[in-house]
Amino acid sequence: MRKLTTLFTILLCIGFLGIGKAQDKEPNVILITLDGLRWQELFSGADPLLVANKTYVGDTTGLKAKYWKDTPEERRAALMPFFWDKVQKMGQLHGNRNAGSKVDLTNTMWFSYPGYNEILTGEADDERINSNRKENNPNKTILERVNNLPAYKGKVAAFGSWDVFPFIVNKTRSGVPVNAGFDIAEGNDLTEREIFLNQLQSEIPSPWGSVRLDAFTQHFALEYMKRKHSKLVYISYGETDDFAHDGDYDSYLKSAQNTDGLIEELWKFTQQDPFYKDNTTFIITTDHGRGTDPLDTWKGHGSSIKGAGEVWIVAFGKGVSALGEITKEEQLFTNQIAPTVIKSLGVTLEGPSFKGKTLTLEKK
Repeated sequence: MRKLTTLFTILLCIGFLGIGKAQDKEPNVILITLDGLRWQELFSGADPLLVANKTYVGDTTGLKAKYWKDTPEERRAALMPFFWDKVQKMGQLHGNRNAGSKVDLTNTMWFSYPGYNEILTGEADDERINSNRKENNPNKTILERVNNLPAYKGKVAAFGSWDVFPFIVNKTRSGVPVNAGFDIAEGNDLTEREIFLNQLQSEIPSPWGSVRLDAFTQHFALEYMKRKHSKLVYISYGETDDFAHDGDYDSYLKSAQNTDGLIEELWKFTQQDPFYKDNTTFIITTDHGRGTDPLDTWKGHGSSIKGAGEVWIVAFGKGVSALGEITKEEQLFTNQIAPTVIKSLGVTLEGPSFKGKTLTLEKK
C-alpha cells in the first residue's frame, strides 16, 4: 500500500510539472512605448533641418559627426541600429508615410494620457480622457483585463518613466503592479540589483520632476521579469518626449539611440531565458507624434499641431512574419494594438469587444 501511495505521489508531481511547463509555453507579450518619438526620425534618422540648427543643438559638429549620413537609410541605421540591422530582418516596421504606410491615432487629443489610454484599452475616450491629470482611468486596460483571468493573475506588470502610469493603469482597482515615475522596487524577495537600483535612483537626479531616466525603468523591468516571469509586460520609456519639449535635439537623438539599445537588451534577455525564448512577441509604438511645420513645432504635440497624430508600429518575435519595412499603401491605427496583444497571447477576454481590428502580423 505504501508503495502504491508513493507511486501515486510521484505521478501526481509529474503531472503538476507537466502543467507548469505547458503554462510556461503559452505565448508572452512585451508591449513597449517610446513617448513622442516621431516617425520621421525612426524611418529617416536625423532631421536635416534640425541636426545642424544651433537653436536646438549645442554641438552641431559633434551631432552631425555621429548621426549625419547621406541617405535616410544610412541615417536611420546610425540612429537606431538594432531596429534597422536586426528588427528589419526578423519583424515588421509600419508607419513610413513617405513609402505609403500610415499609422494614426484615433483619439483627437494627440498627447500622452489619451494616447496611452487608446493603446492600452483599444479605444479612444476623448470625452473623459482629455488631460494629463493624475486621475484614475475609468476604462479597463488590457493589463487589467488579462490580470483578471485566473491563469494570468499576478503574471502582468507595468513599468514606466512617467509618474502618471499608476493612474493610467488604475493600479488601485486593477491590482496590476506598476513601477513608474520615481517608484522603487518593493517586496520581500528583491534581488541585490533591485536593492541597489532603489538606492541609486534616489542619488541620481532626473532633469524632470515627473519623469525618471529610462535606465531605471529598464532595469526595474528586467529584474522583475527575471524574478516573476510575467507573461504580459508593458514598458514605457519617456526621455524622448521630455528632451523634445526642452528643445534639446541633441539629447532627443541620443535618447532614441539609447532606447534602441535598451530594447535590444530586452530582446537578448528573452532569447537567453527559457521561459521567454522563442515564445515572446514584441509590439512597440508611441503615444503621439510631433510637429514638423513650422519647424519649432517638433518640440510639441496636441490637436493644434499638424502631424502630432501620426505614429508608427514595430513588431517582432513569436507569430510575427519577417516582412521588414512596409513600403506599400496601408492605413493602421493604434486602437488595433490592444486586440493584437490579446490575439498574440491567445486568450479570450470577457466583457466588451474591441472596436479596432487586430493587426495582421503573420503571413496569410
